[in-house]
Amino acid sequence: ACLDAGAHGITVHPRPDARHIRHADVLALSALCRERGVEFNLEGNPFAPPRAGYPGFLALCEQARPAQATLVPDGDGQLTSDHGFDFERDGEALRPLVASLHALGCRVSLFADAGSAVEAAAATGADRIELYTGPFAAAFAAGDAASALAACADSARRAARAGLGVNAGHDLSQTNLGAFLAAVAGVAEVSIGHALVDEALYAGLDATVRAYLRILANA
Repeated sequence: ACLDAGAHGITVHPRPDARHIRHADVLALSALCRERGVEFNLEGNPFAPPRAGYPGFLALCEQARPAQATLVPDGDGQLTSDHGFDFERDGEALRPLVASLHALGCRVSLFADAGSAVEAAAATGADRIELYTGPFAAAFAAGDAASALAACADSARRAARAGLGVNAGHDLSQTNLGAFLAAVAGVAEVSIGHALVDEALYAGLDATVRAYLRILANA
């Protein structure tokens, strides 16, 4: 339904406990996106060990061959992704994983906090960062998003200077997306899940996806 409405791609975040999506769903959606000629973006923690029902993130990417692999440092106990990598600490460990994903034909994006050392992210060989926009969304809801927007915009500029593309995601909605894109230049892609599903409960998936596409077009 989302692709029929014009969505540019599908993002999924399989976790080891399968609470978001199951292994078989990942493979089915990968095939669907390939058939439709749209981007399939697979998110996950590359350091999470394999277990029953979860082969590990790199093994999933080898099976699904997503257009983009987004690496996220979420632990099993986290309700949702709530922070980016510490690139100065994690860069050496990320570098061989980025190379392995490139060998599978994946573009690689790294989840990043606004204000983080994005230059160190570039040193891993990654293609993009994905700005974690949760703090911006919270500040926007509180009526004072100026400093959060400034931090995101600065990180996007520094990432571009370091040769990285910029994605963004987390808690973006129809309410705040336009303001974010107006303030943060050069955003290549946004991933929107929770708000889109909430809004679709009232308007339906087709109308909700089309509403986001209008926001993007206006930006």
